Amino acid sequence: MNTVVVVDDDQVFSGLLKTVLELEGYQVTVVPWPDDVVPTVRQVMPVLVLMDVHTGRGDTLGVLRDIRADEALKGVLVVMTSGMDRSPECLAAGADDFILKPFSPSELLTKIADLLSGAGLVEGGNADA
Repeated sequence: MNTVVVVDDDQVFSGLLKTVLELEGYQVTVVPWPDDVVPTVRQVMPVLVLMDVHTGRGDTLGVLRDIRADEALKGVLVVMTSGMDRSPECLAAGADDFILKPFSPSELLTKIADLLSGAGLVEGGNADA
């Protein structure tokens, strides 16, 4: 089963994302705080991290750079999200993609499927990966 790590301090929003992704067969781990992201990603080795650019404890672009600098995590896809278009700086920091909030569940699932397919990973969460 493919694992996705959701990084967002908004409990309602992250809960909705968790539900949508689980309905598609993904295993989901929610991480509300930037300090916990890299250790969690190292532990669960997800196929993808969906990370809000800003949490109540600060900007997560440094976390993105930490993921990209970690040789063991180089294959993990990262999609950044924000209510403001911060795609240029996210992509420059190493994100695989950016999605502007608010987004629909279908928009998110299509983006994830496209990224997994493009990376040569099995599409969808129902596959044994």
